[in-house]
Amino acid sequence: MEVTDPVCKMVIEDKDAVATSLYKAKTYYFCSMPCKEDFDKDPESYLMPTQALMSDIHKGEMAKDPICGMVIPKDRSMKRVVGGREYYFCSESCVKTFEAPERELKDMKRRVTIALTGVLALAVLRAALFLGLAAGATVLTWVPFPWLPWFNAGVWLFIITTPIMIFGGKGFFVGAYQAIRQRVANMDLLIALGTSTAYLYSTFVIFFPGVLPVKESDVYFDVSAIIIAFVLLGKYMEEIIKKRSSAAIRKLLDLRPQTARVIRDGVETEIPAEQIMLNESIVVRPGEKIPTDGIVTEGHSSVDEKMLTGESLPVEKKSGDEVIGGTINRVGSFKFKATRVGADTTLSQIIKMVEEAQASTANIQRIADKVASYFVPAVISVAFFSAAGWSFYGNYTSALLSFVAVLIIACPCALGIATPAALMVGVGKGAELGILIRGAEYLERAEKLNAVVFDKTGTLTKGEPEVTGIITFDLREEDLLLYAATAEKGSEHPLAEAILRKAEMAGLSIPDAEAFEAIPGHGVRVSINGKEVLIGNRRLMKDKGVRIEEKEKVISGLEEKGNTVMLVAEDGQLRGMIAVADTLKENAEEVVKGLKSEGVQVIMLTGDNEKTARAIGAQVGIDRIIANVLPGDKAKIIKELQSEGKVVAMVGDGINDSPALAQSDIGIAIGSGSDVAKETGGIILVKDDLRDVIMSIKLSKATMRKIKQNLFWAFFYNTAAIPLAAFGLLNPIIAAAAMSISSLSVVTNSALLKRVKI
Repeated sequence: MEVTDPVCKMVIEDKDAVATSLYKAKTYYFCSMPCKEDFDKDPESYLMPTQALMSDIHKGEMAKDPICGMVIPKDRSMKRVVGGREYYFCSESCVKTFEAPERELKDMKRRVTIALTGVLALAVLRAALFLGLAAGATVLTWVPFPWLPWFNAGVWLFIITTPIMIFGGKGFFVGAYQAIRQRVANMDLLIALGTSTAYLYSTFVIFFPGVLPVKESDVYFDVSAIIIAFVLLGKYMEEIIKKRSSAAIRKLLDLRPQTARVIRDGVETEIPAEQIMLNESIVVRPGEKIPTDGIVTEGHSSVDEKMLTGESLPVEKKSGDEVIGGTINRVGSFKFKATRVGADTTLSQIIKMVEEAQASTANIQRIADKVASYFVPAVISVAFFSAAGWSFYGNYTSALLSFVAVLIIACPCALGIATPAALMVGVGKGAELGILIRGAEYLERAEKLNAVVFDKTGTLTKGEPEVTGIITFDLREEDLLLYAATAEKGSEHPLAEAILRKAEMAGLSIPDAEAFEAIPGHGVRVSINGKEVLIGNRRLMKDKGVRIEEKEKVISGLEEKGNTVMLVAEDGQLRGMIAVADTLKENAEEVVKGLKSEGVQVIMLTGDNEKTARAIGAQVGIDRIIANVLPGDKAKIIKELQSEGKVVAMVGDGINDSPALAQSDIGIAIGSGSDVAKETGGIILVKDDLRDVIMSIKLSKATMRKIKQNLFWAFFYNTAAIPLAAFGLLNPIIAAAAMSISSLSVVTNSALLKRVKI
């Protein structure tokens, strides 16, 4: 029976589950022990999303606003299609922020200017009032225009504050309205409630004097105005920092070319890039961006793929080679056939992965969200109780101020942005480094990581055999290599290709053999210049009567170092041997040492034989070797390691290692640009550089540290400040400033990730 792991949402067979938990008379199945441990700590945080709301999301009825994160019904949201993807928004302001962040930032700057100008005017007026009082004037009741007896100083305060409320506070009131519509309590609701209370109270006192048992001088227009100004200024500074921190997405979006030259009806036509059709022929000239993914059909060029793969040197492209949309053609014109268009291109898939990772929710944030869902209603209750308490003692001024201060200081904005702000920076920094993190859950698991499993071929090694040594007996090295290359000419076997490449590099002209005989499982026999030449293994030499006993020690020595030894004989005499091996990638040994220094166990998992695997393991310093494993059995090995209590990262090429990558707690897929969108891993390394394995783990841990720091200070701040506000020890204006500083500190702390050296 197929079941779904409630933590990672992986679909598994119940019989293959590593562990189970019984909760509320229902059995839940898990693919790994870390998933079970996370579930046992807080089952509800994983089960809540599987209830009606999240099931609706999976059915496609609900969506998440990419700007504010609000979950909304699709049929009541605003839809936009960008780059072939559909996005849903809760409000027009979120749409504007998404479509034109620069324009929205400019609009916010205008609102901040209005608010701060109004606050300055209020400060000047207040100063004038105080000076008047010092001079003995009854300022508040002083009327500047005798024919308007009601036009006193309180009305001036009303006139100055009202534009601030309307223009400066518009975003908060719209956001509060949207929150009420969606039946949620958010930051906008608290700010709107607090500022409007102070404003409406003051307006009532001014225009209906004597109705409330308070003096006309007890008005708090400036409280509303200054709160809006401080919060707006804080949000504006947040957006500036966020804009800089999220530059990775914008840089990726900027890679998309606007136009393309296609061949239609034999005529070269320039069209918008999004109108390219599959299998269409496209022309690219020097200096132009390649508009979509495809295969070169005509011409030769050098393409700069640095922005996607991180490779500093341009890559030569000829007929049959793949090209990636968004990369830059440096020299030469060529034609290519479009193989992926629109949302299916590598660039679009990368952008999608980065966006989804930045919008994803880690378990630690789910806990924070759960706390916030109870926190906001509790704060509103505390505010009302505080006001009621002060009113009971007849202190209506303190009642109002404590009510407003509690609402403002308790705004959970710092709590709400603690995780997204750090994620945005961490995932963005990863994208710039060529490390694509698919979701917050992988960052969280990286912190607990204690085992890394490497595939051998194509991961630790280059996956392409090379000649590592040539040993001759009574024959020149060039002649031995020529014999071997002539015998292997035309063969497609990887070992033969390695010998032929070596001969080409040596500048040898390889003739055709006069006679050729393949001996399956042994090697080949050829005739060269009238001489019989054999190239193959021990069995071939033994069958043909060639003595090799005296050289057995040399052969075994080469094999123990991970080489496959090709023996070469001429006219019944052993003339030499060629050692061929799948060589290690650069920095492989350095990476293994680095992981061990982090306290991580390193394991090699390979389908190769034990002897070769141990030779490679010895070279890089891996002690635990699991060899002779079929691709289909690799996932079972990962599951066994997880049953030992290990949190496992699997590093593989993402194709034949897909089941193991999916089974592991963190699948790290090493890929090149064209395949990056198809990988199974939770973390994808665009460059073929093993050092990025350590870099991705360190980046994940650094991001999680920032998230925890942000959440700690956000919780601490709210918990400590609410009692002060409730007991009248915190002025609402100071509360607004402190709340803005709290949010700003969270964003600033997250932005420091950009400077972390990994």
